[in-house]
Amino acid sequence: MARVKRAVNAQKKKRKIMKLAKGYFGAKSKQYRAASEQVRRSLRYAYIGRKLKKREFRRLWIARINAAARINGLSYSRLMNGLKVAGIDINRKMLSELAIADAAAFAALAEQAKAALNK
Repeated sequence: MARVKRAVNAQKKKRKIMKLAKGYFGAKSKQYRAASEQVRRSLRYAYIGRKLKKREFRRLWIARINAAARINGLSYSRLMNGLKVAGIDINRKMLSELAIADAAAFAALAEQAKAALNK
């Protein structure tokens, strides 16, 4: 069986890890073993964080919509149900932006939701 010399590939692998570890504290930015452990962990946290980010934003939008809905005399769930019954299809992100930027437009939507619920 042929002998495999992997000096070049090993150096490339180390260089890649050490570049990713730049800016870490202490041994994590200087020693390959500590750096590779930390980089692996950091990449795992980044992957998880990308999933959590979507949940966190949805929670934020719902909290904003709920606050604005209560100002207009509705709860979040009744507002969303009223909008659905009224046939208004608008996502939570846009609703929260309306609640922040254009309170009058949000109030108009809330009135339409109320009217749809009372029918």
